[in-house]
Order: sequence, then C-alpha cells, then structure tokens
Amino acid sequence: QVQLVESGGGLVQAGGSLRLSCLASSFTYVMAWFRQAPGKEREFAAAISRSGGNTNYADSVKGRFTISRDNAKNTVYLQMNSLKPEDTAVYFCATAKTPFSVLAGTTGGRYAYWGQGTQVTVSS
Repeated sequence: QVQLVESGGGLVQAGGSLRLSCLASSFTYVMAWFRQAPGKEREFAAAISRSGGNTNYADSVKGRFTISRDNAKNTVYLQMNSLKPEDTAVYFCATAKTPFSVLAGTTGGRYAYWGQGTQVTVSS
C-alpha cells in the first residue's frame, strides 16, 4: 500500500504559477498528475517515469506544466506556469503497482494508488 499526499494548491490569478507536490510513503514507479474540474470527468495532465528521464503531457498543459520527481524524497512535483481559468480543478497524484511506459499512463485505470487531491483555482 502506498499513501500519497498532495500539497501546494491555492488561488492564483491567470498568468500566475503554482507548484504542486506529492509525497509518497514508499517506493513508486510511474507517477502521474490528473485533474478534475467541477462537472467534468477526471483527465490526465502529466506522467513521469521512475528515473525521471521520460515524461508525458496532455496537450492542454504541454509547454506550461513541468512534472519532475525527487526519488530521495519520494516526491513528485508539478510546476504550473501561465495558468488559465480552465486549469481550475482538483489535482490528484497517482502511482501504480507495476512499471509501465509513461506513454501508456494516460488513463486513470492504470493507477492503483491516489492522493486526496489539492484544489487549484485560477481567477480571470
């Protein structure tokens, strides 16, 4: 069992930045960030391999968000720049029981462990 705890959410104006963190209780393979806006389905945002050498992003965040990880701290980060009101959502981190390519990690069903989420609100 892996526990995940997100932090770093908040209220920011459009064009601003936030950095989310997700602390894992133990070793993890691929880690990902998903988000869910009010009234919408959960959607993939970004994923990173165990080594950190491979990443994958949703088109909606590519060029604005950067996922990274520090395995010594069991932590994954999501640096979010040039935020837009449409980025408003609850952001969840997730990890899997087994390794797989980040390119295959865009669906929530691939992940066994989820955090409780952190709210990000972008005002216009």
